[in-house]
Amino acid sequence: MTQRRATAQKAARTAGILGAAVGIAAAGVTASIAAERALVRKLKRDSDDPYADEPFGELPYDETCLITTADGTDIYVEIVEPTVGLDLDADADADADADADAGPPAEPTIVFVHGYCLDMGTFHFQRSELTRRGEHRMVFYDQPGHGRSGRLESGDYEIDALGDTLRQVIDEVAPDGPLVLVGHSMGGMTIMALAERHPRMFHERVVGTVLMATSGGLVDVAKLGVPTILSRAGSPLLMLVNNATRLTGGVIDRARVASSDLSWLLTRRYGFGTARPSPALVSYVERMNSRTSAETVTRYVRTLLAHSRYPALAVLAHTPTLVLVGDKDIITPVAHSEEIMRRLPDADYVKVVDSGHVVMLEHADAVNAALLAFLAKIRS
Repeated sequence: MTQRRATAQKAARTAGILGAAVGIAAAGVTASIAAERALVRKLKRDSDDPYADEPFGELPYDETCLITTADGTDIYVEIVEPTVGLDLDADADADADADADAGPPAEPTIVFVHGYCLDMGTFHFQRSELTRRGEHRMVFYDQPGHGRSGRLESGDYEIDALGDTLRQVIDEVAPDGPLVLVGHSMGGMTIMALAERHPRMFHERVVGTVLMATSGGLVDVAKLGVPTILSRAGSPLLMLVNNATRLTGGVIDRARVASSDLSWLLTRRYGFGTARPSPALVSYVERMNSRTSAETVTRYVRTLLAHSRYPALAVLAHTPTLVLVGDKDIITPVAHSEEIMRRLPDADYVKVVDSGHVVMLEHADAVNAALLAFLAKIRS
């Protein structure tokens, strides 16, 4: 038997196995879709949902702008200005005595950086509470390929580039004064990349860093919630996934819409830790997930796999840091935050009980309390 014939037979056997697997999966599609829809309808009929009427995605802002990065990507930004201390009727001459009667230093601008497959709406409850208090200027933006920001023209997304994008956002809309940086998941990794590439900013301007449900080094895809079979297959399978998505990204996106009930259930399973999370909250997170294109999803995978920035944490040691995680986080488990704490032993640490990866949405009161206490600590 020639080598070519043997190879062809092996390929045929492999194709047969894959075909059988697809056939088995297809046979159960009708029943599974019906079951999913019935379950989702039942879960969504929760009359006690506290967030049924919450205006997700509709919070006000004072200014919005687009910032174009060096690679040509348009970044969508929203800014919320402080209201406490404003006196619109004050006499203009009062400025003459400002230096003599100087009060405490200005409150820092807080820059929020969201995670993978999400958008700035991730921080809905923190934005709502801090807006109500009116003490801080806040900056929110959608990461490249997410929300209302543009997509990279070609190639994979890189966390290094995300750090540079954060720097550009700061330079454009918060060029002066103290800063507090708040990052969730990939947003925390973005802050680490900023620290690695622009350490002077942390010595000169950053007065506090908040790292929510994040990691200093993801070495296993499984830690992102991707099935173990994908992590074991390694780079060849990732290459296959990337190529397939570039060819059929639109098909994949349409399939995601068609299987929205399954997406809802997976969001509930992987994003939340509470036994019965708010259906409205689950739907909100699922909408953010579904708006992230399949192309964007796969073009981020490689850089998330390669993320390793534990040395960059040394830069954060010079400023107060809050590390916060849900105790049932499947995507970036508690061990990742504990490793950050091992390298930043002076950081504040909050572990939220019965919470998954979207801790700032699922347990907003606990996260808001921790954030407000941290801001008060910086102020004192």
